[in-house]
Amino acid sequence: MDNRTNLDDYLAGLGISDADETALPPPSPEVMAPAPSALEAAHEDPRAVLERFLRGLTSRIDSTLTVTVREGEDALEAEIGGENAGRLAGRDGRTLAAIEVLAYTVLAKQAGRNDLRVRVDVGGYRKRQAETLTRLAERLAVQVAKSGEAHELQPMPAADRRVIHIALKEHPDVTTESVGEGAARRLIIKPRPHQP
Repeated sequence: MDNRTNLDDYLAGLGISDADETALPPPSPEVMAPAPSALEAAHEDPRAVLERFLRGLTSRIDSTLTVTVREGEDALEAEIGGENAGRLAGRDGRTLAAIEVLAYTVLAKQAGRNDLRVRVDVGGYRKRQAETLTRLAERLAVQVAKSGEAHELQPMPAADRRVIHIALKEHPDVTTESVGEGAARRLIIKPRPHQP
């Protein structure tokens, strides 16, 4: 399988293609820097690779955007900030999810690391989304605890399901479970069995 073709197809699906190159402003010198050789890439700091990729990407979109990358507990975490950063999230966070996929692919190819998780936030979108999901989880937990009946949510991305799982992990009256496959995977909040 040709990975370049698959990546090109993926980018074309996002509305990014070689034909779009002429409409872009000239890249900054940082973006024009040659890619490290395979030997250098194997030893390159993943954080630096991620930061270079995101700076290159954002400089082509809006030169005023800022990029901050840090190592989190279980992933590399990047924050893209600036006045217009929120636009990068896209509809329902789809553009943001695509940026994460690209960032992961770049890390795997340029740093030789496919074991790292990557989380990218733009303009606090992920943080606001997590807060909204946590409030939803708490409301539904009360409802499930009162009614004694399970509540099945609509299919959602793994990151969103994880937020709800974590929010209700220690809840005394309910438990959570993910069911289904792929894009149809969804979360069920159900009463916790009480032990005598």
